[in-house]
Amino acid sequence: MKSMAVPTPSRTESRPTYEPVIGLEVHVQLNTRSKAFCACSTRFGAPPNSQTCPVCLGLPGAMPVLNREAVAKAVAAGLALGCQIAPRSIFARKNYFYPDLPKGYQISQYDRPLAEAGGLDIPAAEGAEGFKRIGITRVHLEEDAGKSMHDGHADSESYSYVDLNRSGVPLIEIVSEPDLRSPQEAYAYLIRLKELMLFLDVSDCNMEEGSLRCDANVSIRPRGTIAFGAKIEIKNLNSFRYLQQALEHEIERQAEVLDGGGRLSQETRLFDPHSGKTSVMRSKEQAHDYRYFPEPDLPPLEVSPAWREEIAARLPELPEAKRRRWQRDWKLPAYDTEVLTASPALAAYTEAAAGGAANPKGVANWIMGDLTAQMKARGEDWSRPPVQPAHLSELVELVDAGTISGKMAKQIFETMVTNGQSPREIVAKSGARQISDPTAIDAILEQVLAANPQQVEQYRSGKTAVLGYLVGQAMKASRGQANPALVQERLKQKLA
Repeated sequence: MKSMAVPTPSRTESRPTYEPVIGLEVHVQLNTRSKAFCACSTRFGAPPNSQTCPVCLGLPGAMPVLNREAVAKAVAAGLALGCQIAPRSIFARKNYFYPDLPKGYQISQYDRPLAEAGGLDIPAAEGAEGFKRIGITRVHLEEDAGKSMHDGHADSESYSYVDLNRSGVPLIEIVSEPDLRSPQEAYAYLIRLKELMLFLDVSDCNMEEGSLRCDANVSIRPRGTIAFGAKIEIKNLNSFRYLQQALEHEIERQAEVLDGGGRLSQETRLFDPHSGKTSVMRSKEQAHDYRYFPEPDLPPLEVSPAWREEIAARLPELPEAKRRRWQRDWKLPAYDTEVLTASPALAAYTEAAAGGAANPKGVANWIMGDLTAQMKARGEDWSRPPVQPAHLSELVELVDAGTISGKMAKQIFETMVTNGQSPREIVAKSGARQISDPTAIDAILEQVLAANPQQVEQYRSGKTAVLGYLVGQAMKASRGQANPALVQERLKQKLA
């Protein structure tokens, strides 16, 4: 489980001459059960080309029918990003030829998208307080292309293969303003965006399965200037680490070109994670003209005010609002709230365990510490925690009430993980209660002092470090059930 810590600055930040200007185009695959314009399944991992039909194969005469659930999820994403939802948007044909695009065009949106003019807050740069607002230009709905496979077959050197299962799967494309000024900010933006999509339950955002993909536009300019430099697009960055590495390399490369007296031209590049470098894919002059025109087989998409409000009413509490509420109401540190909102399932567990607890911070510590360690050891995720939220809250209550000690709580926790019992049940069956009665503690201490006259004399002669030994003997005599703080307090009184 990782916190929201932004990666350490790269070597490019030591170069004071230039300022990077970065914008991201993020494709989010929507987690609908069927495709955008047909009833084919979107299940990942099915045999190649087994989830296709005349519509997603682009056969003549096949007519698309829009998936209402895909629209609802796209609207939810737009609302969560603070966008204006267009009451009327238009689908368009984006024309290009590639083996994984059987129709020869992609159904997308162009000049009249579903949502526009939003924003997403990311943590301010290290050393600064608050947040930085990154503008969202647009959120539009489109269909995915198929997948070309160039490896994994005996004849891959001679042939490429095409799997059209992904063809027609619904996507939203989220385009940011060029407001990002470092690879670290881009990394933080993508983390926040993924987090938001997960909490909205519009996508599983699994980058390994292609559910979240990113293109980056980056240029550099002399610091203090306003005009943008030549924009370089880096395609298909499918991990957070690759995004940061690609941007670091590209900023450094562009700076070296300009420092050497060269000139940068707009172009599209690919990132090679093995070499850590980008290479030219195509220049602007060779780029495709997509020849957008309105999709004749689909009517305009209309989102009524009533439907928009219905979707808005179903939005969950968003992660940043949840973090601020926990900091305000539970007095949790910002770091804790970042860790505990790492996933929707973890946040839901935390809410259930700490929401009604008298000591939310104590519950949070157990979640971030012992419980997380147990789950990692067992290979489990937060959808199947081994301890019920109410049981964890109860364990903290028993410690705070002095019924059990912290050491006893560790042992009881292990039993809770093993058999699922509540801590009160375990305490009742085992009799494992902390001894906090001063009379009972005094009786134990009298025995310890009588059995250790040499240590008593040493303490009274000024060697106070021996106190720890005597406390340990008292805890041993009580089989670990004595209240350690009370043992130490009463022991000091008797030795005095």
